[in-house]
Amino acid sequence: MIPLADRVLVKTDPIVTQTETGIIILDKFAEKPLSGVVIAVGKGKKQWEMTTKIGDKVLYNKNVGMRVDIDNEDYIIMREVDIFAVIA
Repeated sequence: MIPLADRVLVKTDPIVTQTETGIIILDKFAEKPLSGVVIAVGKGKKQWEMTTKIGDKVLYNKNVGMRVDIDNEDYIIMREVDIFAVIA
């Protein structure tokens, strides 16, 4: 999958389904991940040069982008502007 324009494809970190003490968390109560790894980057726009690159670990808001399932893996497609930070 190749994102268009100023969009990036991020593989989300796994959803935590069990606490450290072993309590199982049901899917509907589990928090969606707010971080992931950039898998693909669009070419940008005339007025928007892309700054993220493949392999960057990023933080983002839980209410952005479109979640997609590719080969039973969770991804999110979002605009680069919706990324808060790259984790160094």
